[in-house]
Amino acid sequence: MPPAFHPFGPSHKAVLLITLGVFVVMLLLARTRWAVASQRVLGALLLVVYPVGLAVNAYQGTLTTQIMLPLQYCDVATYAAVIALWTRRQFPCEVVYFFGVAGTLQGLLTPALFYDFPDPRFVLFFIMHGGVPVTAFYVVSAMGARPRPGSVPRVMGFSLVWYAVVAVVNWALGTNYAFQCAKPVQASLFDQLGPWPWYNFSTIGVGLVFYYLLYLPFAFRKSATAVRNDLAAPEPP
Repeated sequence: MPPAFHPFGPSHKAVLLITLGVFVVMLLLARTRWAVASQRVLGALLLVVYPVGLAVNAYQGTLTTQIMLPLQYCDVATYAAVIALWTRRQFPCEVVYFFGVAGTLQGLLTPALFYDFPDPRFVLFFIMHGGVPVTAFYVVSAMGARPRPGSVPRVMGFSLVWYAVVAVVNWALGTNYAFQCAKPVQASLFDQLGPWPWYNFSTIGVGLVFYYLLYLPFAFRKSATAVRNDLAAPEPP
């Protein structure tokens, strides 16, 4: 049997330090001629997590309908991260920022994970749950792809469409994608959001609050820039 994972045990703490180190390295490389190459490498690494995960789980005999489809919140954030890193398109940058910080970062800090290092499922889990938050902060800092006005309603609308699709899949297959039908066994934010099914509505509400909080620094920055421009404008004759 593989060793059991313990939140904030030695392996988890090591992953958190490695994730922080990767972010610092990415920021340093962003100032060099290796910027694009580093973005492509991180994007490619995130892209292979899903197919490799399928192969590993099939080999381990743990491949089920619950993990077969890339429908988790973090899966969507991962593919948005890949597109953002490879194309710099604005909407994927916004999706990975809001999804990555509001959701995947929670998975990094409170993992719903049973397997510890050196199990390959442990490694794949943290490549995703570390790489997505790194990308989320990287796109708004080093890449300068900051959320635009109206980004919160756009990403929230996208989130609701995804949530509805997942609900249909869960109903049809008897799965629990996005933890819509049952909370994670491990302690998480879900424990504070009420009983089933009401925590699903709480999750949507908390997500909207998180999105607006994440947008606030950029809203204030735009407001401050507008004020400076007004002060610098010449007086009318």
